[in-house]
Amino acid sequence: MHDLQAIATQVRRDVIRMVTAAQSGHPGGSLGCADFFTVLYFSVMKHDPEHFSMDGHGQDVFFLSNGHISPAWYSVLARSGYFPLPELGTFRKLNSRLQGHPATLEALPGVRMASGSLGQGLSVGIGAALAKKMNGDPHLVFVLTGDGEIQEGQVWEAAMFAAARKVDNLILTIDYNNKQIDGPVDEVVSLGDLRAKWEAFGWKVLETNGNDISSLLATLAKAKSVCGMNKPIAILMHTEMGYGVDYMMGTHKWHGMAPNPEQADRALVQLPVTLGDY
Repeated sequence: MHDLQAIATQVRRDVIRMVTAAQSGHPGGSLGCADFFTVLYFSVMKHDPEHFSMDGHGQDVFFLSNGHISPAWYSVLARSGYFPLPELGTFRKLNSRLQGHPATLEALPGVRMASGSLGQGLSVGIGAALAKKMNGDPHLVFVLTGDGEIQEGQVWEAAMFAAARKVDNLILTIDYNNKQIDGPVDEVVSLGDLRAKWEAFGWKVLETNGNDISSLLATLAKAKSVCGMNKPIAILMHTEMGYGVDYMMGTHKWHGMAPNPEQADRALVQLPVTLGDY
């Protein structure tokens, strides 16, 4: 059994080092979702890093819709065996496979969708889930999106379609940190009663603490248990942007700003090495 907390701590450390070295990137949401990525890839998904394929047949597949939190995803992909760990040091460099938003042109193992434009991941995930049904593949499709991202109209078209077509092999997780680049989500475009909205669209809705590994394990297990019951599943995942670094928490300031070296040192003191740095 992997020590999931140790992995998540190291992922957060990777995020800080990657974004600082590039002096570009999005540490806030990446830190907030480190626990989710860790639990998903090291405990929940049935996947085989050594035999990655774009169609994902015979495996669970994942799509990152809010692509700006790529640092945390890249860290987990590398640490679960999709590509060499030292490659994390190329983040956002010219000709790197690890661009700021994941892309398919670079052919990075683990990445099946370019996600530079927000709002598209759920639509792609639905297509993949329907393809699995058509191909007789019993595996699942997972999608992560951001709460600010679901202000996009395409998300709600996809939500309506998935319920109408009973896409019940799909688990959507919404990073519900109530912060986006311009401020609190409620002040930019309020989402209202988000649970009631998804339920009204015909989805099965669960909620979890996205910064508590036990809560994530239990909720994702529950989500898997209710697949195949004619409803798509949405998880409202409550997280804290910047989680694990005291001065980054509680503010949208670190949504898309890289720490300077001194600030990075302050963060890394709070994130001890657990698996070894890249």
